[in-house]
Order: sequence, then structure tokens, then C-alpha cells
Amino acid sequence: MSLIDDLQGAIEGAAASAGPSVVGIGRHQRGSGVVVADGRILTNAHNLRGDEVTVTFADGRSTVGNVVGVDHDGDLAVISVDTTGAPAITWATGASVSVGAVVFGLAASHSAGSRITLGTVSAVGRAFRGPGGRRISGSIEHTAPLASGSSGGALLDGSGKFIGLNTNRIGGGFYLALPADAALRERVGSLASGTSVERPRLGIAIAPAFVARKMRRSVGLPDRDGLLVRGVEDDSPAARAGITRGDLIVSVAGKPVTDADELLDAIAAAKQPYDILVVRGADEVTVTVGAKVTGAN
Repeated sequence: MSLIDDLQGAIEGAAASAGPSVVGIGRHQRGSGVVVADGRILTNAHNLRGDEVTVTFADGRSTVGNVVGVDHDGDLAVISVDTTGAPAITWATGASVSVGAVVFGLAASHSAGSRITLGTVSAVGRAFRGPGGRRISGSIEHTAPLASGSSGGALLDGSGKFIGLNTNRIGGGFYLALPADAALRERVGSLASGTSVERPRLGIAIAPAFVARKMRRSVGLPDRDGLLVRGVEDDSPAARAGITRGDLIVSVAGKPVTDADELLDAIAAAKQPYDILVVRGADEVTVTVGAKVTGAN
């Protein structure tokens, strides 16, 4: 057989084996999803518009499923639905995905069935912004073309095994997939059990470090790395801690912060109660987030 025949056989085999495990999400197919277990479908959180969602299977059957767990910042969700006739996808095991590997993009088709495309892995360890603006790291960049409604579909290796959840289009013919590794399996298991992810937040709007430096210079204050607080939500953790508009946040739980990602990472890693060092004018002030209020139960 020729190389072209071998490739054609691999594509046909991947479509036949994994195609029934990929579904359409939404009445007008906002996205795709992957059957990961009996009665459980994995998709992107940005494909959902409520606690119920229409699921369309490769054989044309449509039914309504319920969202049992969601991680908005991580752009993942698990749906509970009758998956009779749609087997769980086979996860790849063993070696990690490498640059240059041949991959297939598999998504639901608007006319039932599935759509499969061919590409290669162009980079690994890429990062992008989730729906809430948080950085999502460790993604697989590839060139398998994805049409509208493909997010939440499967990225397959050359043998048709599940290696990633297609999530983000970055333009120029490149796409990003969350790796289907042990960490994703663990997250899926947690979401499938009904545990939704709520990440800690301060409830502030911030300006980047260069804006803070420019504003401090304009009023004759010395340069200081940090994030300028542009606004504070009422009754937020920041408001209860005493953070005010105009404060410059320079560290969280002892970790210096100079951009939004460092701030979010420091908040996520901190165990309450924790201290935040702010510069207010020319003075350093330490405030505590999550401290018990005197007289509270």
C-alpha cells in the first residue's frame, strides 16, 4: 500500500471508531462534545446557555441533558444524558503528544454524523484565555481545520485515540486543545460527580503595572511595581478587607504581583486568611482577606 492509502485508512478508521462518541451541543449546534463515560459528556463551558442542553448524537437522535458540573474558568463542563448507542471515547495512554505528530480533528456535523479533518501538532504547552479571562496553560496547538460548532470536539492521535478537547481557535489556521491527560481525567471525574469549580476572587478591577507607574509619576510618587486598583465591588472580599480604589497591590500572601496572571495565581494558591500588601499614596498598608469579623458566628 502507498502512504496515501495508509493515511486514508487511518482517517477512515478514526472516523469509524471515534465518530459515534462525538455529539452536537445546543439546538443549533453551538459546539460539540465527547462521550467520556456511560451517561456523561464532556464539552466546553462556553458552549452552554443554562442548566439544560440539547444533545444530538451521530445517529441523528436528539435529547435534553443536564449540566452536572462546570468549570467556567477552565472552560470545561460535564453533561448527564442518556448515551445509549454512543460508546465512550478511547483515551490515549503512554507517551505525551509531540510536535509534528499527525492528528485528526473530530467534531459533530450540523447535518448529523461527524466531521473529521487532518493536521499536525505545531506546538505544545501553549496558553490562552478562558471565558473568564484566566490563563489556561499546557494546551496542544495543531493545524487540523475546525469549522464553526467544533469546540468541545475531540482531537485524536494517528490511531484514533482521544488526546485533546478542541477548545480555542487562535487564527491563521491554528487551533488549541486541552490535553486529554491524567489531570483532565481527574477534573472530568470531579465534574461528573456534580462538583462545580469556584475559584477564589477578590472582586476588583485593576490597571496594568505600566499604568500604575505612569499615574504615580504624574503625582510625584516614586515608581513601584504592582497593580493599581481601579474599582472594588461592594461586599466583595477586597471591600471587606479594606482595599480601596487607588491602592497599589504589590504582593499577595508574600508573593509579588506585577500582572493579572500573577495576581490570580497568588490568590488561588493562598490559604485564607492571607495578607495583601498595598501601597496607599506613599505608605505601605497590609490588609487581610478572609479574616473572621469580630462578633460574627
